[in-house]
Amino acid sequence: MDFVIDDAMQGYIDAAAEVATQIAPAQQQREQDRVIAPELRRRMGELGLIAPELPSTLGGRDERALTSGMIAEQIARGDLTVAYVQIISSLVGQVLVRNARPEVAADWIPRITSGEDLVAIGLSEPGAGSDAGNPSMTARPERDGWVLEGTKSMSFAMDARAAVVFARTEPGRRGKGITAFLVELDRDGIRRRRAPDLGTRAVGRGYIDFSGTWIPARNQLGELGEGFTQVMQGFDFSRALIGLQVIGTAQVTLEETWEYTGTRTAFDQPLSSFQGVAFPLAEAETLLAAARLLCQRTLWLKDSGLPHTKEAAMCKWWAPKTAYDVIHQCLLSHGQNGYLTDRPIEQRLRDVLGLQIGDGTAQIMKLVIARHTVDRELAP
Repeated sequence: MDFVIDDAMQGYIDAAAEVATQIAPAQQQREQDRVIAPELRRRMGELGLIAPELPSTLGGRDERALTSGMIAEQIARGDLTVAYVQIISSLVGQVLVRNARPEVAADWIPRITSGEDLVAIGLSEPGAGSDAGNPSMTARPERDGWVLEGTKSMSFAMDARAAVVFARTEPGRRGKGITAFLVELDRDGIRRRRAPDLGTRAVGRGYIDFSGTWIPARNQLGELGEGFTQVMQGFDFSRALIGLQVIGTAQVTLEETWEYTGTRTAFDQPLSSFQGVAFPLAEAETLLAAARLLCQRTLWLKDSGLPHTKEAAMCKWWAPKTAYDVIHQCLLSHGQNGYLTDRPIEQRLRDVLGLQIGDGTAQIMKLVIARHTVDRELAP
């Protein structure tokens, strides 16, 4: 395995770290406003911090997937929700590169990498989260295009300019007869509703209702009836990115906690001098280092053109759980000060919790791991 950081990657890491420093003070304000400012997205785009692994011919930087992960980790140190811009854009960008018509990809991908526009992804539905292979949303052919009916839930539902959505185009068993489409969200028959979420409020998660929404045939992504199989491959990449995203948030919280326990005294000694305080933090350092290596290895496998579905599932269930447990321990180590809402720890705890759900629950990820480890008839 080669995790060598070359000069180009280091440049992106340094730029992302600088952005993280700049955005951290306004983390709580973004939660209150429930939006990530467009000018912040554009700044990230100028620095090459949005989907840099995409082809330079389409606005990317021809970078490695590993570079993309390093960027996500650094930005999440300043605000986990801002790192969503990079992660969703990488996921959607790769979907469009592989499945969109050339003229559609050439139109939308530069907008994504520049930060000019957000494109969301609508796989889940209000009544079917983990059962994404059996959508109730439908698409029927009409007037040289398709008419969409149904509802999708997604991050950036309130702010995205377009969305990749999955709809049933023909009867079939679970995972079959599903087609993916790119839908501009200013079309007729579209209504947006905000979700009153516990955390990650700045990403504007919500529901988009499609009622008689027509799109042209050119907006179809990939082959008819094969959308679920084709597009789901991109989630292996985003799951590793999410792992590094939550690790970045947990790591900065841990660093703050070491500093706090080294300056706060009890019984005439620094808190960090007590084993009961220091040992849980030492365990947290170990767990985060292990989770980071797992995610980096997964991205290295992707860069090497090697299978990484099982490893990506490991990243997705274990890294968010580990990050949540670490931030929880840090909050407790701060005592009553950690419980205050004018400090960022409680917000980080809520934000990371959501990623134990979104993009695949732990139970689904463990099912993926089992089915890639033993014969399918022996797995759950």
